[in-house]
Amino acid sequence: MDTDKTVLNVIHSRKSVRHYTEQTVSREILETLVRAGMSAPSAVNRQPWVFIAIDERQTLDELGSRLPYARMLLKTNAAIVVCGDMKKAPDEWQQEFWIQDCSAATENILIAAEAIGLGSVWTAVYPAKDRIEIVRRSLNLPDHIIPLNVLPIGFPDNIDKPKDKWNPGKLIWNKWV
Repeated sequence: MDTDKTVLNVIHSRKSVRHYTEQTVSREILETLVRAGMSAPSAVNRQPWVFIAIDERQTLDELGSRLPYARMLLKTNAAIVVCGDMKKAPDEWQQEFWIQDCSAATENILIAAEAIGLGSVWTAVYPAKDRIEIVRRSLNLPDHIIPLNVLPIGFPDNIDKPKDKWNPGKLIWNKWV
């Protein structure tokens, strides 16, 4: 098997990081992560994503204090909000794919963060209407932009560890029996 073990090691090492050092994440690094997100597959190549990189303390604190599962934003100095642009999916059928497309972009960001020594965690926004409204107001989002998640980004303090999620009982070969 001609597999790049480095990529597989990064995938298997990825973890949800909720504890960070005070080291600053540069805009260059945030742009690198967003580029990884934009490399994701997309249905009909619509690329319905919009990424909001946050490095302002006030905005991180506002989101961290208001979003129930994103308190770690109070301890890190950067985040990326992955959003869907409904103008990129003009009809109802195509709009159904924005979640998958933005989720693929999110996973690319999470893996890229792990690969370059950063940590992140997926904090859900969509479909919780109250969380959508918090993010929409905090970031002044127009109505056609829907936030899927907020990804705190930072240098991990090594408290959080990867989990072995392999379960052979969840692998079916050929047909359900």
